[in-house]
Amino acid sequence: MGLSEEDIDSLNDKFIDTTFAWGTATAIQERISAHFDAGADHVCIQPVNASGQMSDLDWDCLEALAS
Repeated sequence: MGLSEEDIDSLNDKFIDTTFAWGTATAIQERISAHFDAGADHVCIQPVNASGQMSDLDWDCLEALAS
């Protein structure tokens, strides 16, 4: 993934952008598709809210990502 120990330890922007898919449903779907294009046979989606906490499932969002 091209991350250094410093990137990981500091939780810098590069680490966050590499590790998390975020933004619009379209942007997130593109990141999911990139994983499948790279050979993944499954991708786990864990909703996290803007404060970084696990959130209740947003079924509309998950439905949009499943299509």
